[in-house]
Amino acid sequence: MSIQSLESPVRLAFQSSEKVRIRSKGAWISFLPFAATLLALTLHRLLPNGQTTLPMTGRYPLFLEWLLGSTFMLAIGDLLFWPVRRWLRPKAPLLTLGIVTLCVWDLVTLKLGWMPLPYFPGPDMVLRGLVDQRRSLLLNASQSLLLLSTGYAAGTIAGLFSGMSIGWSSKARYWGMPVLKVIGPIPATALIPLAMAIFSSSFFSGAALIALAVWFPVTMLTASGISNVRQSYLDVARTLGAGRLYLIFRVALPAAMPSIFIGLFMGLGAAFLTLIAAETVGVSAGLGYYVRWRQAYCEYDKVYAALIVMAVFFSAVMTLLFKVRDRILVWQKGVIKW
Repeated sequence: MSIQSLESPVRLAFQSSEKVRIRSKGAWISFLPFAATLLALTLHRLLPNGQTTLPMTGRYPLFLEWLLGSTFMLAIGDLLFWPVRRWLRPKAPLLTLGIVTLCVWDLVTLKLGWMPLPYFPGPDMVLRGLVDQRRSLLLNASQSLLLLSTGYAAGTIAGLFSGMSIGWSSKARYWGMPVLKVIGPIPATALIPLAMAIFSSSFFSGAALIALAVWFPVTMLTASGISNVRQSYLDVARTLGAGRLYLIFRVALPAAMPSIFIGLFMGLGAAFLTLIAAETVGVSAGLGYYVRWRQAYCEYDKVYAALIVMAVFFSAVMTLLFKVRDRILVWQKGVIKW
């Protein structure tokens, strides 16, 4: 019998034992979300309500029951299927923390009554607001997305153009940097009255404010990235006969991409803040407008529902920008930790 024929069964046996070891090691982690959900549902069912509130809708315990079944199925899938195990085990502690936070929220509001109504509704009331106002929330979220994307795109284009000009040309730097230092540090929200006076449309005034908030960090980081490109890159390209446009768009701009993306992330954070401020003044639709409208009627369950939608909305936009960064700067993986 040859060595190769003996090697194959040994390798298969080793792989099988390795899978069993991975399956058994840390399997309890996958059951943490199930245990946390079971605790949250038990406390909600057994403890009496401490808040004087409207009749409960029953949506929150129904949600917990659905979550209980889902976490149990995931835990079983962890034991049987490797893809489920690979996905669940890194995320199980975070999922458990989220469920525990939900349980604590239910305890300090609805059950123990430590936080008074109407300012601190429990999860059942907020869930009711999410379900009952889902159409209005989706409509306002779409309006916020339109306003944010318009202002962010305009600010990014303007910031890239001005940043590349200042970073590449000494003359543009001489004239542009003083303007950047004077206008850039002014908060965009401080210019709301001026924007409303210049633009007749509240949408365009909001988009202009967001564009201004995005323009400053994108310009600064783009100019810094362009001006700090290694001179050796430019010298090699010139030796090979590259012209100015090739040097700017094929050498300097790709080399400055890491710095540019830092500016894009900073601009996105500023855009979120400016969006909410712009929607509370003059704009007749959007998540910021919806929060101000419901707050005026002390409907804080709907206010918290809008805040949840806002968090999901902003997180999705930020995740999309991360995906774009990962796609463009794929060469940095393994060199720089993200």
